[in-house]
Amino acid sequence: MQAKEGVINILNKILSADLTVINQYFVHAKMCEHWGYERLHHKVRERSMDVMKDADTFIGHILYLEDVPKVHRMTTVHLGGTVPEQLKLDLKAEQDMLTLLSEGVRHCSEVADFTTRHMLEDMAKDADAHIDWIETQMETIKRVGLENYLAEQVENER
Repeated sequence: MQAKEGVINILNKILSADLTVINQYFVHAKMCEHWGYERLHHKVRERSMDVMKDADTFIGHILYLEDVPKVHRMTTVHLGGTVPEQLKLDLKAEQDMLTLLSEGVRHCSEVADFTTRHMLEDMAKDADAHIDWIETQMETIKRVGLENYLAEQVENER
């Protein structure tokens, strides 16, 4: 199936952002594991895997639209040296992703590509939910203090 005008460019742009953020989350998860914050390690690693599944979906969809995915356009991976820095950088990455997804939804509506639009809308809901999770973590740190927050991250959720 041939892609509508501009759809491949948008999909490749989002794919590049996904490939970048997969690495950011993966390294943040490993850092949390190294520091002994098992709960955060598992949550952030899970998000990395979720984004990897999204990237797989984008690659498959680009191939379905009879084009070749551009996987060589990763941007800079931003790493935080502390948990609060990581949360701040991850929040920015998710907000940027939500912006890209929203732009994609608008464009797909304009060119009447409803299949791609629906896929992007679902991914936007997921990004929005993760933004909410990160903001909750940041607010919890403000309320209970960083030391208390981190103490709760030592044990894995059961």
